[in-house]
Amino acid sequence: MMQAPAIQFSGRYDIAGQRLFAPFDLTLPAGQWTCVLGRSGVGKSTLLRLIAGLDTAGEFTGQIRTSDNEPVEGRTSLMAQSDLLLPWLSVLENTVLGARLRGTTPDMARANDLLDRVGLGAWRDKKPAALSGGMRQRTALARTLMEDRPIALLDEPFSALDASTRAAMQELSAQMLIGKTVLIVTHDPAEAVRLGHQIVVLTPEGATLWDTPKTDPIRDQYAPETTAYQAALLAHLRGLK
Repeated sequence: MMQAPAIQFSGRYDIAGQRLFAPFDLTLPAGQWTCVLGRSGVGKSTLLRLIAGLDTAGEFTGQIRTSDNEPVEGRTSLMAQSDLLLPWLSVLENTVLGARLRGTTPDMARANDLLDRVGLGAWRDKKPAALSGGMRQRTALARTLMEDRPIALLDEPFSALDASTRAAMQELSAQMLIGKTVLIVTHDPAEAVRLGHQIVVLTPEGATLWDTPKTDPIRDQYAPETTAYQAALLAHLRGLK
């Protein structure tokens, strides 16, 4: 199995001649979850896309390196904000799409188990048009977890889920991504405090590390320490301009 590397990001980003975010240095620790928050439009998804090696509309000045000096490309599973499900494929076929695109035989037993665990076992033969938004998001999550790559880049992966399902999917993801280097973009301070080994607040001026509770993720969302950190982080985010 490929080892999960640390990822070092250093640089700035401009779009249409305007600064999106200032130069900053950020390390995603190997085998840990880094949660990125910030106001809408500050560049959280752009940061994720840059690390993934995807095209962006602006200009990046800097470098992205890994601790083992191997490329990020080819070692990453990506879950975008849009579910990107292919409408002519079933839930099960969408879940194993990565293997099919690579011309390899998918592990159907693993795929079926994943669909059961995300609560879509009874929907495995349905097309995306028959699914709710939350069900589509869970299908995209199953497809991402199916990849089992050492680096996982998740852009608001639980945003369409109700509170109970969201908590369950957070727990499943934390379990299945143990030992992976994970970057998750989120707007939810409670989610960041519950999941993050490291929390980053992104602003146009750069990136700031936010303190995390002393307990290890995944944290008890009702513990006094957890709720205190959530409240402080929310207050800070509300004060950002």
